[in-house]
Amino acid sequence: MTQTRVHIVSLGCARNEVDSDELAGRLEAGGFALVEEPADAEAIVVNTCGFIESAKKDSIDTVLAAADLKGSGPTQRVVAVGCLAERYGRELAEALPEADAVLGFDSYADIDQRLRLIMAGAHVEAHTPTDRRRLLPLAPAARRAAASDISVPGLGGPRPVRRRLHGGPSAPVKIASGCDRRCAFCAIPSFRGSFLSRPVEDVVAEVRALVETGVKEAFLVSENTSSYGKDLGELAALERLLRELDRVDGLVWIRVSYLQPAEIRPGLVETMCSLDKVVPYFDLSFQHAAPAVLRRMRRFGDPDSFLALLDRIRHLRPEAGVRSNVIVGFPGETDADVDVLVDFVEAARLDALGVFAYSDEEGTEAAGLAGHVDTDAIAARFERVNDLAVELVDACAAERVGERVQILVEAHEGGDAVGRSAHQGPEVDGSTYLQDAAARLSVGDLVWGRVVASDGVDLVAVEEGAL
Repeated sequence: MTQTRVHIVSLGCARNEVDSDELAGRLEAGGFALVEEPADAEAIVVNTCGFIESAKKDSIDTVLAAADLKGSGPTQRVVAVGCLAERYGRELAEALPEADAVLGFDSYADIDQRLRLIMAGAHVEAHTPTDRRRLLPLAPAARRAAASDISVPGLGGPRPVRRRLHGGPSAPVKIASGCDRRCAFCAIPSFRGSFLSRPVEDVVAEVRALVETGVKEAFLVSENTSSYGKDLGELAALERLLRELDRVDGLVWIRVSYLQPAEIRPGLVETMCSLDKVVPYFDLSFQHAAPAVLRRMRRFGDPDSFLALLDRIRHLRPEAGVRSNVIVGFPGETDADVDVLVDFVEAARLDALGVFAYSDEEGTEAAGLAGHVDTDAIAARFERVNDLAVELVDACAAERVGERVQILVEAHEGGDAVGRSAHQGPEVDGSTYLQDAAARLSVGDLVWGRVVASDGVDLVAVEEGAL
C-alpha cells in the first residue's frame, strides 16, 4: 500500500522542535512517509507557535502558505497543531478555514489515526481550550501519579517516539514541560500546563539514544529549567542530571537553557562550572532590572543581585557566555526605570541580549494593569535599549579576539568550517568560522581554535593546529 506523504513545519522554540520530532515519530510509526519539501507532501502539518503576536502571525501565514499548495500539486490537507492550536482551538479553526483541522496536545498520542481520518475527508472537531494548569494537582509532589492521564508533548518516557526532522550534532532534549510561575506578561502556563519534570533516568536514556545516532551536544530545554526536580522530591535533581549526563560516552557538550535568576542555587552554578562536558553557558531570564518593574511583572531581583550572580559565574569560569532577554514598555515603567535597565545592561557585559517591546497578551494579568505606556514611548525605549544591546554584544564578541575557544563544527561554508564556540547557543547566539578548515574537519568534530576577528556576534577563528 502506498504511504501518504507528510511534511512537518516546526515553528518557534527548541521545545517545539522536540514536539515536532515526536509527531514525526508517531506518524512514521503509523505508516506515513515523511518528506522534506512541502510541495511533495499530500499532507502538511504546521506545528505553530503561540508565544507573542509576531509568532502568531508567522504561524497563521505559514498555514495559509501551505493551504495555497492545495490544488496545484499533491497537497490535499493542511493541519495546524502546536501552541497556537492548543491555545485557541475552535476559535482558530473558525477564523482559519484554510486549515482542514486544528488539533491540540491531546491529539498527539494518536496523531496518525486522526490524520488518516482527515485524509479520508472526515471532519475532526477542534478542541475547546482549557487552562491546562488545572489538569495536574496543585502540589508538585502529587503530579507524577496523575501525569499518565494527560498528554504532555515531549515527555514520553525513557525513549520517546522521536524521529529527528533536523539532523546535525546538536539536539534539543526536553527535561520538563510547563511552568508554575505567574509572570504577569506570559500566557504560556495556561496552555502548556503546570510544571512537570522528566525523571533523570528517562532523560539520560534519551540522550544515550541520541548519541548513538551521532549527536554530540545535548541542549537541555524546558519552560523553566531551574525548577527541574521540584515535583520529583529532589531539590538538586538538575545537578544530579548534569553529573549523570557528564558520564555519557560519546557526548561532548551539555548545554542548559532558560534559568530563572531568582531560582539559581549556588550549588547549581558550581556544578555547571565544574563538570567537563557542561559548557560555561548561562541563559538567564532577567526580563528587566528595575525592582519596581520586576515586582509588577511578578518577578524578583534587582541590579545588585543580578550582577552578583554574574560575578560568581565569571569568578568560576571567566570565559563563560551569558545570554538574556528584557522587555521594555511594561505597564507602569518610567523613564527612570529604563535608565536602571540601561545601566544594568552596560554593567552586565552580556554575550547575547534579546530586547522585546511590550504588547498585551490575551489572558495575562499585565493586559489589565493600569499605567500602560504610550506606543510611541515604547517604540523609542525599544530603539534605545536595542541599539545599546547590539553595540554591547558586538563589543563582547570583539573582546574575545585572541581567546582560545572550543568549537563544535556544524557545517561547511566555502572553505571554512562553521560551528559554535562553547559560549554560543544553537541558532540564536552567532557562529564561529574556522578559516580554511572545511577540508580537514567534519560535521560533529570538536576542535580548539584561536579567535582572530569578530563580525558582529560572529567570530572568526584559526584551528589551533594551524596556528
